[in-house]
Amino acid sequence: MPDPTLFIRDLGNGLILRHASKADAPALADFNAHIHGTNPADAGRVAAWTRDLLTRPHPTLTPRDFTIVEETATRRIVSTLNLIPQTWTYDGIPFGVGRPELVGTLPEFRGRGLVRVQFDEIHKWCAKRGLVAQAITGIPFFYRQFGYEMALDLASRRIGFEGNVPALKKGEKEKYRVRPARPSDLRFVSGIYAGTQKRYLVSCLRGVDVLSYELNVQSRQSSDHYDILIIEDLRGQRVGYLQHSRFLGPTGLSALGYELKPGASWLDVTPAVVRYLWRTGEKFAQRDGKTLTSFAFMLGAQHPAYEALGDALPYVRDPYAWYLRVPDLPGFIQLIAPVLEKRLAESIAVGYSGTLRFSFYRDGLQMDFVRGRLKEVRAWKPKPSDEPNASFPDLTFLQLLFGYRTLAELELSFADCWWEDQPTRVLLNALFPKRLSDVFPVC
Repeated sequence: MPDPTLFIRDLGNGLILRHASKADAPALADFNAHIHGTNPADAGRVAAWTRDLLTRPHPTLTPRDFTIVEETATRRIVSTLNLIPQTWTYDGIPFGVGRPELVGTLPEFRGRGLVRVQFDEIHKWCAKRGLVAQAITGIPFFYRQFGYEMALDLASRRIGFEGNVPALKKGEKEKYRVRPARPSDLRFVSGIYAGTQKRYLVSCLRGVDVLSYELNVQSRQSSDHYDILIIEDLRGQRVGYLQHSRFLGPTGLSALGYELKPGASWLDVTPAVVRYLWRTGEKFAQRDGKTLTSFAFMLGAQHPAYEALGDALPYVRDPYAWYLRVPDLPGFIQLIAPVLEKRLAESIAVGYSGTLRFSFYRDGLQMDFVRGRLKEVRAWKPKPSDEPNASFPDLTFLQLLFGYRTLAELELSFADCWWEDQPTRVLLNALFPKRLSDVFPVC
């Protein structure tokens, strides 16, 4: 008999929506491997990730954070997804994020709105849990229909090849070594990570709890597992850390995390890191019967490692984008009010008093400032006779809010994005400048 405590609702046509439990791990692992795996090896890694999420203690997720659409006659899973709660920061201000993942439906059940039903459900969970934004990576356009907008850089990387690996000079010995991290290293890693994330407008909090899960709990076969390594000098002094995948991807062995402590030289350390990546990539290639042709740093659109290596990273893969959803836009802007007030105070519009009304055509937003302070922000519905200060079609305002595009870039891309006058332009550019972001999410 099905567990009644997992039941959410009857969807009709012989289908129900329910939570998952640990007992669903084998079936869900097989389902996700079939839907998401691009080849047998990749399918195995997706299956391992799914089993981890359902059977191993995760810092933020429980098995009930999976939704399952089940065919009642056969008990077959026909559609599923999950929600991974986490905390991101906006210029240092933390906010809760719900990350949908492993979204999939059997081909014969597609086009029936099953993914929409599940998104509606997890959006309710987010509202109850105070997860004020949702973020997902995924196929182009699809998630726009659920209120998401592409509004943040994703997975930009720089790539080098064998000829770009810095060679040691004759008689020169390696000055740095890379070793596996130990539990006693995690506070060091977390501290460096937190300090370096100040270079980004939006990033993800990755404390000792998350790192401990990745080091001690997560399966090394998981598609979303990244080894944590410590970089140290020959005296055994830690100078930084490195994280990379356990298999070769389309761009060879990719580092998704690489940071140094203050005072360490990127010029001095980075060549040793490249040599380590190449040696390790060769081992993975031999293990998996592949040929290593490249190495990569997937560290956002800009990073000190890129500057340190220069022409040794000749190929640039431009970023894709995170989809973001902010259901309570006034509430989110009120949350980040200290950031907006600081930006205003440092601009030529310091001390601004007045009202800004932004039209999104179907609805809008009003922000009231008094002597440089955000007194109130609320939803605003424009009438035909109203004159907004600026207009943004659909959800394009999110691109401005998250520093993904400038006002001028939006105006160039969307003819129906416009601003009223020069003071409005100055205020918008001051409040919402374009900023670098890089999110290494909780998986």
